[in-house]
Amino acid sequence: MSHNTTDHHRLRLVVRYTVLSLIALIFIFPLIFMLVSSLKPDHQLLADTASLRAFLPVGEISLANYYGAFERAPILLFMMNSLLVTAVTVVLSLFFCSLAGFSFVYLNWRGKGVVFSIILATLIVPFETIAIPMLLMVSKLPWIGLDGLTWGWLNSYRVQVVPFIADGLTIFLFTQYFKDLPRELIEAARVEGSSWWQVYWRIVMPLSGPIIATAAILKFLVMYNQYLWPIMVTQQEQYRPVLVGLQYFFQLNTAWGEVMAYLTLITLPVLAFYLVLQRAFIASIASTGVKG
Repeated sequence: MSHNTTDHHRLRLVVRYTVLSLIALIFIFPLIFMLVSSLKPDHQLLADTASLRAFLPVGEISLANYYGAFERAPILLFMMNSLLVTAVTVVLSLFFCSLAGFSFVYLNWRGKGVVFSIILATLIVPFETIAIPMLLMVSKLPWIGLDGLTWGWLNSYRVQVVPFIADGLTIFLFTQYFKDLPRELIEAARVEGSSWWQVYWRIVMPLSGPIIATAAILKFLVMYNQYLWPIMVTQQEQYRPVLVGLQYFFQLNTAWGEVMAYLTLITLPVLAFYLVLQRAFIASIASTGVKG
């Protein structure tokens, strides 16, 4: 009986990992195609798309497309802009959205149920419907800088950061996760005289590694892939992110090999960030034993 049970369990594992492997291959094929195509000249790239050769590094392989991509567009500038805007937004979003989630779960104040419902309602509002009103608002906002008081946030980093610091999804994720944390820890800390800030910073946040990693990955992807808003608010090259920079490769003659090289380069930070946060996510679960 135990032998049959063991065989059945092994069969289930084989089927499960086979299915997962096939799904992984489906998702990784576009990345393989992108990487391999970035190494081929245009005529070979287009000729190979009709066969499996499109996924194989065969034929005229070189780094010429990468050299051409750097000559066509200021790639490092665009990547630095995207990474700066994304990093600042992610850090500020994690801080303020976690504070909001903390207040919804642990603090008692009038109308928080209504406010939370309104925040959730924003999830169903497409960004395209509020983009024009936001553009009109930020074009008239004041700012105090080294040049004194100026009006309008266009062509700046702040216009790409501030509107996206708080969002309904991140607040919702933190709120739901905080609800599952042991209430006894919070009550014990309050009895011992800890302030709400100390409870938030020293107890709740150290236990929130998994949701911090999840929220950071989701926010990173949203901000790094921004296209519509940056193209509306940045007319100067020095502030433009990577996806807006993709337009440089479709002017006059389109070099598909250089396009693939550019896409490969701007994908690397996303993969690196995900791998780093994936380790933090697993380590946090193993160390705290708290699951969201």
